[in-house]
Amino acid sequence: MNATPGPSGLHDPLTLPCGQVLPNRIMKSAMSEALGTKGNAPDGRLDRLYATWGQGGYGLLVTGNVMVDRAQLGEPGNLVIEDERDLDALTRWAKSAHGGGAPIWVQLNHPGRQSNPLALGHTPVAPSPIPLNLPGAATPRELTPVEIEDIIERFATAAAVCETAGFDGVQVHGAHGYLVAQFLSPLANRRTDEWGGDPQRRMRFVLEVVRRIRSRVSPGFAVGIKLNSADFQRGGFTEDESRAVVAALAGEGLDMIEISGGSYESPAMTGSAAASTRAREAYFLDYARTVRDLAGDLPLAVTGGFRTRAGMAAAVESGECDVVGIARPTATTTDAAAAILSGQAEVLTAHQVRAGMRGVLGKITDLKALDGLLDIGWHADQLHRVGAGRQPDPRRGRLATTAALLRRNGRATFRPKRGR
Repeated sequence: MNATPGPSGLHDPLTLPCGQVLPNRIMKSAMSEALGTKGNAPDGRLDRLYATWGQGGYGLLVTGNVMVDRAQLGEPGNLVIEDERDLDALTRWAKSAHGGGAPIWVQLNHPGRQSNPLALGHTPVAPSPIPLNLPGAATPRELTPVEIEDIIERFATAAAVCETAGFDGVQVHGAHGYLVAQFLSPLANRRTDEWGGDPQRRMRFVLEVVRRIRSRVSPGFAVGIKLNSADFQRGGFTEDESRAVVAALAGEGLDMIEISGGSYESPAMTGSAAASTRAREAYFLDYARTVRDLAGDLPLAVTGGFRTRAGMAAAVESGECDVVGIARPTATTTDAAAAILSGQAEVLTAHQVRAGMRGVLGKITDLKALDGLLDIGWHADQLHRVGAGRQPDPRRGRLATTAALLRRNGRATFRPKRGR
């Protein structure tokens, strides 16, 4: 299935199980753009942003999370696909990204209990009525079996619309504490029916979502998933449970599993991760090694912490992963893949924004969560600049970032939200 490795491996194409060919092994991973219209449709800003990334030399582009229900948003500015009402705009978006020849996949998501209260206007939903372990988090309403079935169908409908619009695939967001990850986590899923109670029943939701999507799209349309290695919380979703999910997914007609980790209660996937985690070249590569045999011929992508050309090449050349995912560096270096592949850059610049007045703020709020919010907001600001036809601004400060967060999200700014 895989192309024969070359001198570095990063330049080599990769043929996916569905027959789709990635021109190289560097993927632009998902970041939440929050660039939807008031009606949750894509507009010219997204076209411009993805046209820019489309010329950046990537082997695959994965969009920021697109919600499957207008009543369940992660944040203001989310895109939503429920039906074909925005098909023309979606088609333009897909076409804008294809200029450089790379496929583009839409990341499909449901926030569950990580929804934005300001955007919702009502109580969020989740597998069980357990709120996030963060200040001010709302207690969600437990989903009924009928509602669970409706959400599964929504994922499949959205995928079918994406194929009609000209996208090359979809990625199910099964990580970072969103609904799919909530079903997998024993902390968030305390159900005792067919959707919870033990690891096998907790993984039923993700298996049904994948099966339903695959049944509704053509054989050549790619279906992937972003999966947590663990959620890094005591009593939560463990690496052993994650390995069991990988083994189950390996037989479901997927085209790629992207490995990530953490949630907004324990943000291992952002710059607010522990220093020991950030020090590693790739946060989740050790875990990827342990599931290589379980995945079989199913390609693995690893995202989180890749910054050097040597580290990326070694990960692919060794076979520990098939694709390297990069996210935050692409916000300020939009052609990061081309820079790495051409040898123009040996190291990608990563920016991290942290809250000031730490001694004071640390007494009244969770600094780790606040740092994660500011860091993601800072990178979202860069995407908004590119979408507006401007250059990224690496010197942008935290005060400007805070003001932009307040302007976009109002009182919900410091609620748990956002996703990659």
